[in-house]
Amino acid sequence: MDKEDIDDVGHKYHLELVLEDILDKDSTVNCTAEVLYHLPNKNLPPDVQFTIEGELKNTDEADSMFYNRIKSLEKELVAEDIPDSHGNVAPEMEPVRLLAWVASGYVIWQNSTENTKFQLAQIKHVKQVKRSDEYLEFDYRILLHEMVSQEIIPWQMTVLWHPHHGVQVTQDSRQPKHASE
Repeated sequence: MDKEDIDDVGHKYHLELVLEDILDKDSTVNCTAEVLYHLPNKNLPPDVQFTIEGELKNTDEADSMFYNRIKSLEKELVAEDIPDSHGNVAPEMEPVRLLAWVASGYVIWQNSTENTKFQLAQIKHVKQVKRSDEYLEFDYRILLHEMVSQEIIPWQMTVLWHPHHGVQVTQDSRQPKHASE
């Protein structure tokens, strides 16, 4: 990792890393990235440019199965505590967790600084929102673990998803501490 100081702008990091496929631990790809953290007074998310060499496992089939299962439910999906207090995730909730993981990546990126390291700790509550179009919408209350300060931060995010159009976080906000209870 190389760090470059850019006057009146911030710090740019040049990274080389290996990405592991979350669904297939034996599948990896090489990635190079440049991450520019703006000076704190700019109040901007980091700029990220990256290149991936290779391809990760195609998830189209699993995405379609999840999409069709949720679309066919008679009542909207509602769940809590994913994973549970023992770290377990019911198999039918794994796609819900993966969707939250991807969406929380956006929230983490938008709220990161050089001095933070966020990680999705838990989905406290998720509720599917009924829609008349082809998208699935979920309202998540999640807990983010800020590894440097060891703070657990409640966060709300509304997520739109369709297997052919990807994930979109349409709304997110940090919640008061009591919201994690």
